[in-house]
Amino acid sequence: MIMPPAAKLKGHPRKQIAPLLFAALIGCCALPSSAQTYPAKAVRVVVPFAPGGGIDFMARIVSQRLQENLGQPFVVDNRPGAGGVVGSEVVATARPDGYTLLAVPISHAANVSLTKLSFDPVGDFAPIIHLASAPNVVLVHPSLPVKTIGEFTRLARQHPGQLSYASSGNGSSTHLAAELFRMLAKIDLLHVPYKGGGPALINLLGGQVSMYIGSLPASLPHVRSRRLKALAVTSAARANALPDVPTAIEAGIAGYEYVGWYGLLAPAGTPAAVIERLNAETNKILRQAAIVEKLAADGAQPVGGTPAQFADHIKNEISKWASVVKYARMRVD
Repeated sequence: MIMPPAAKLKGHPRKQIAPLLFAALIGCCALPSSAQTYPAKAVRVVVPFAPGGGIDFMARIVSQRLQENLGQPFVVDNRPGAGGVVGSEVVATARPDGYTLLAVPISHAANVSLTKLSFDPVGDFAPIIHLASAPNVVLVHPSLPVKTIGEFTRLARQHPGQLSYASSGNGSSTHLAAELFRMLAKIDLLHVPYKGGGPALINLLGGQVSMYIGSLPASLPHVRSRRLKALAVTSAARANALPDVPTAIEAGIAGYEYVGWYGLLAPAGTPAAVIERLNAETNKILRQAAIVEKLAADGAQPVGGTPAQFADHIKNEISKWASVVKYARMRVD
């Protein structure tokens, strides 16, 4: 005779079965807790531009603090190329487990209008947080015989197509800022793209190009050392970090306002619990007095907020920059 399983147990069946059920329940509850242990290994933060630019600056600040707070390395991995497209492709196709993230500037929203992408800048990514915003600054080499935006535009009109401007790549945030400037100032400039803000700054410092509208955080050290001349900031109000430098609007470029932004994304499908933890931890970092002061000193302002708010911001920026891209006939090589 085959006995039923409960009858094989010694003692009262309920007393014997209860511990087994409890153990099974504990096992089931332990599965979702894996999100609470995130991160369990190093996290790669892809920056789709070369070192030295604004997004690289921001990614390194946040990555260092996340590493300190979460106890695992957050390693910045620079993957420049095609105005940020190369690095974005790396993350779009990465495993959605929270161990590959993407730090993006404003060019992430413009690339959809610039070229045919192998990924969807909205659908293939999970927004984490809007990190910060910062104006750019119109820079020239000290050897250029201009002291104001007015003098620069007059010189450009006298020599159409001969003055050059650097950018951190076709379709990059600095390319967008310069093309908007060119459009509103009604001047003809020669575009010289590089693979990041760092190389663009180096060549402006060397006098190989005439002008560069770089991110304020990355450009400030060179302005303060007087190795570069700041003609204007691109925000509607003067920057606290450069109080004596006028805005482009004050300097005579009506309607010119450009505020760059930086954010953090993950591949679409990344667990919601991981996104929420990264968002919560980064919001804490952006509220720290030391970080607020550091960003302010470098001309940036922390933003923060929810993943949903950052998603809406990206969608709005995609619409905003489509018209500028069309006017300037910009393309990513």
